[in-house]
Amino acid sequence: RLSPRSSHIRHAWDPHKSVAQNLADMGLAEDPNKAVPIPKKLLGMEVESDGQQPGKKIVRKPYVVNEMELEASLPEKKSNTLSRDLIDYVRYMIQNHGENYKEMARDEKNYYQDTPKQIKRKINVYKNFYPEEYKNFIASLKPEKMEVQ
Repeated sequence: RLSPRSSHIRHAWDPHKSVAQNLADMGLAEDPNKAVPIPKKLLGMEVESDGQQPGKKIVRKPYVVNEMELEASLPEKKSNTLSRDLIDYVRYMIQNHGENYKEMARDEKNYYQDTPKQIKRKINVYKNFYPEEYKNFIASLKPEKMEVQ
C-alpha cells in the first residue's frame, strides 16, 4: 500500500489525459476484471478461439510500476514502542496491586474492563518491549513496600 505523500502515480500523472490513458501509460489497469480476465472454460462455457491475439498495449511509463514493485518489496518498518497510555496503565496496576490480576480487574482505572488474563497479557507485553525499564520499575517499588511494613 502506497502512502499518499510518496505516490509514484501522482508524479507521473498527466492532467491532459484521461484516467484510462494515464493508467495505461503506466502499465496499470483501470478495470482489474478486464486486466486479468477469467477464462470462459472456468465459467463453464466452452468458447472457440479465433486465433487472434488482442494487440498489446504500449507502456510509456514503465518506471511507475517498477518503483511501486520496489517499494512493495522493501521490508515493513516495525515500530517497537507501546502507547504512553498502555505503559501508564500497566505501571499503575503493578504499583497498586503487585501481581494480583483479579484485584487489577476490579480497579476503577480498568476503563476497558479487561479480564485478569488480558491485564496479565498487557503486563507481559510491557515486560517484553521494555525489559530494562520494567526491571528498574520493579526495583524502585521494593523499598516503598518495605517502608510500609
